[in-house]
Amino acid sequence: MHNPQQTPETLQDNSNTTARSSFTVLKVLLSKLPSTKGNYSNFSEEQPKEVDNIGNSLDHKHVLLMASTRTGSSFVGEFFNQHGESMFYLFEPLWHVERMLFPDAEANNGTLLPEIYRDIIQALFLCDFSPLEKFISPPPQDHVTPDLFRRESSMALCEEPVCTPEIKEEPLATRHCGPLNLTLASESCLSKQYRAIKTVRVRLLETLQPLLEDLRLDVRIIQLVRDPRAILASRMVAFSSKYQTWKTWAQDGQVPEDNEEVKRLKGNCDQLRISAEMGLSQPPWLRRRYMLVRYEDIARNPMQKAEEMYKFTGIPFSSQAREWILRNTQSVQEASGIYSTQKNSSEQADKWRFSIPFTLAQVVQKVCGPTMKLFGYKYVDDEKTLVNKSVSLLDEKQRPY
Repeated sequence: MHNPQQTPETLQDNSNTTARSSFTVLKVLLSKLPSTKGNYSNFSEEQPKEVDNIGNSLDHKHVLLMASTRTGSSFVGEFFNQHGESMFYLFEPLWHVERMLFPDAEANNGTLLPEIYRDIIQALFLCDFSPLEKFISPPPQDHVTPDLFRRESSMALCEEPVCTPEIKEEPLATRHCGPLNLTLASESCLSKQYRAIKTVRVRLLETLQPLLEDLRLDVRIIQLVRDPRAILASRMVAFSSKYQTWKTWAQDGQVPEDNEEVKRLKGNCDQLRISAEMGLSQPPWLRRRYMLVRYEDIARNPMQKAEEMYKFTGIPFSSQAREWILRNTQSVQEASGIYSTQKNSSEQADKWRFSIPFTLAQVVQKVCGPTMKLFGYKYVDDEKTLVNKSVSLLDEKQRPY
């Protein structure tokens, strides 16, 4: 059967159909939430409208840093945030969506409404904040809000005219801005040649296909991964109250493998592997648009890996970004906070090995085995090997990238 040649217009129509269906699902969900009744009834079913030529010339580049929690994504995101005045960087804008629709983030597990996440990313890459506004609580008034999550993590949102500090001489790093005017944020975004978004809320790469096929965008996806044993160890510290069950198992030395917590861990590992396998297989819609990066390699050689990531995205590696990396990867004293980006990076890769009990490491190896093998992480057979830093747990031969 002869298939008609697909034109750019046809591709755009398919994307619109997908977006309309996902927005319809969203409207139904929002109508069932008492807290949103009356506030979000006008959620648009349209695709983000194409903005002017300044905002969408062929020279524009769009970067999506796709990760999971405790993989070093805040640190790696700064590689792009610190690029300079040509970069518009957003830190976890999908936090608002997850918070409204799924207050219990673990219950969501990234399997529901991935189209909504994708469509909001698409709008933000086009500098359209209106879909995101629907999820900011309390609702912005006249497109102004004091409640954008981690606004201070975006340099573009902390510079004039988006931010007008009370003290003009106040340094950008410590600047306290008034409420965020999303119209000004959109205008700032349109003036930037490069746009980057960091998110830990997109789990499956395949859900992003319409985003990659949008002819208005030039998207590159960087998937950041880390040893699953290290992720668990880090989460047990950073999100202590949510990992009490794992702490109990660590003390008891017994882990019931049919427990929901263990199943969730396996599900997370499987999603990472499935996305990476798809990216590495390079289907036509992802060809030369996907890069897999291990956190451990960045920690060991931050400047080299940053150069590789910038080359992949087609964005010049600025002197500002280089200087930031030098200053923040050789710190004698690390900054505190679970989202800290100031680290002695060469010491970070193996730090987890001294905090996770061997019993828990064994569980991770059992349920995340295929994922560890794909990414090139070696098993340990005993506690002595686990804490022996002279034994590398990175298998360079197994790396598929």
